[in-house]
Amino acid sequence: MSMLDFIMLDILGTPAILVGLFALFGLLLQKKAIADVVSGTLKTIMGFLILEAGAGILIGSLDSFGAMFDQAFNLQGVIPNNEAIVALAQETFGTETAMIMLFGMLVNILLARFTPFKYIFLTGHHTLFMACLIAVILITGGITGIPMVIIGSLLLGALMVLSPAMLQPYMRKITGSNDVAMGHFGSVGYLVSGAIGKLVGDPKKSTEEIKVPKSLGFLRDTSVSVALTMTILFVVVAVAAGAGFVESELSDGQNFLVYALLQAIIFAAGVYIILAGVRILLSEIVPAFKGIADKAVPNAIPALDAPTVFPFASNAVVIGFFSSFVAGLLAMFILPMLGLRVIVPGLVPHFFTGAAAGVFGNATGGRRGAIVGAFANGLLISFLPALLLPVLGSLGFQGTTFGDADFGIVGIILGNIISFFR
Repeated sequence: MSMLDFIMLDILGTPAILVGLFALFGLLLQKKAIADVVSGTLKTIMGFLILEAGAGILIGSLDSFGAMFDQAFNLQGVIPNNEAIVALAQETFGTETAMIMLFGMLVNILLARFTPFKYIFLTGHHTLFMACLIAVILITGGITGIPMVIIGSLLLGALMVLSPAMLQPYMRKITGSNDVAMGHFGSVGYLVSGAIGKLVGDPKKSTEEIKVPKSLGFLRDTSVSVALTMTILFVVVAVAAGAGFVESELSDGQNFLVYALLQAIIFAAGVYIILAGVRILLSEIVPAFKGIADKAVPNAIPALDAPTVFPFASNAVVIGFFSSFVAGLLAMFILPMLGLRVIVPGLVPHFFTGAAAGVFGNATGGRRGAIVGAFANGLLISFLPALLLPVLGSLGFQGTTFGDADFGIVGIILGNIISFFR
């Protein structure tokens, strides 16, 4: 492995280390005591690792659900998964991706320093994903070498400030402050959800104020309500997939209903861990970031991953996921009618972006905004990947593609601009 790959992929491409470095620099710039610097840096990294651990648990549970779902309904098509498509692309476009990521991050810092867009994009893995998409589109379109790096870096850096900037009015509504921004390339879906929420609902009728009878008061506990909801979903799909398939392929002989129950509770545990990690992360990164804001980039705002908004409307998280997933199921039957490839609803993108879209929709339109806004997000992350496939060149023939809304928008627009000038 080259030194560049080590720095870009192992250090800067690791979100926990990237955010920890920013916290370290911020605390040092504030001339904090050594004990505070060490504590703040480690707790920031710890918060991110807890968040990632929770996400890993969720993804493992969702993979089991996806396998049962495919078996039950005999689906074949393209399954959006950012990690999978980037892993495939790195074999051919690894160096180009690393160069665009490095210089794109520098452009982000320069834009934050010298423009009104004071956002530092700290979601390292999404920076890597977008750098990869841009590299693939540019090279497939015949742009290589130094021009490719320059164009790609400028585009990536611009996206890293513009994406948080357009969502910040909604983030202020959600968090009640201007301390953090959204740093996640599902931003078009969240923007649409927030805008639709304004049109269809009332923010006073929040998902968090759903009245629950006293006898069902335990449902107010997010972990319990998520566990019960997911248990119903997992058991239904396990029954549809059949005991034979579940016990032979997934559970190593464990009873299929017991397996489904445990996977649902594991899912709820993952959500609980994510929320705990976000709370630790926010309690450390915001004060630490003040150092960078005061010195290097005055008034800078950290742009963090999608789960950052989950604790602010936990009911909307569950509602948003389900609404987005239902839209994905509906789109799966519409796409072939339009002559497009079938996009099988990926549980991971529908959970993370659907949940966040639910929170944005709830902030502007309450319960109705959460439902309709997340549904719109589900349609976006179903149709955009299908439209993106033709511009990905040879990667478009793989069984996976980029999942979140911004990748589709950027890829489709950039690919068509390049083809126009060819």
